[in-house]
Amino acid sequence: MAIEKKNETAVATKGELTFDDKVVQKIVGNSIEKVPGLLGVDGGFVTNIKNKIVNSDNPTDGIDVEVGKEQVAVDLSIIMAYGHNAHDVYKALVQAISKQVKDTTSLELVELNVEVVDIQTSKEFESAQTTLQDRVTDAGSVVKEKTSNGVESVKSSTANMVSDDERVK
Repeated sequence: MAIEKKNETAVATKGELTFDDKVVQKIVGNSIEKVPGLLGVDGGFVTNIKNKIVNSDNPTDGIDVEVGKEQVAVDLSIIMAYGHNAHDVYKALVQAISKQVKDTTSLELVELNVEVVDIQTSKEFESAQTTLQDRVTDAGSVVKEKTSNGVESVKSSTANMVSDDERVK
């Protein structure tokens, strides 16, 4: 029995695959969300002011990347949780970022620079996350509640009043 082989010629596809910096920033931002001892990434003065005014869930704030054809370098400024070891947090960041970048893009993490810009307790960090937008929303809720209570009070007062016909004779 003879086995017949088809003569297949491979066609070389031209082109290249590249990644915008924003894509790699998002991958990094999402990959570090659950790193123990990391409270947040500090986006610098302007970003912090913006985030104090408006709620922002932008995972790329405070993440700088340099993306090549085969490798990635990442710079982070982080807020670390009090009571954690900085070297352990750094190792966990390297592991989480390199795995997710490799799994998603096949690029290799060759450099990770981390600057610890603050250390806070979880309670301090949470209270610092309250934005102006949150405060305005809370104030609006209070005004709505007070107005509602005032309307109900006026309604009950007027319901107990006697009509003009009964009052004057």
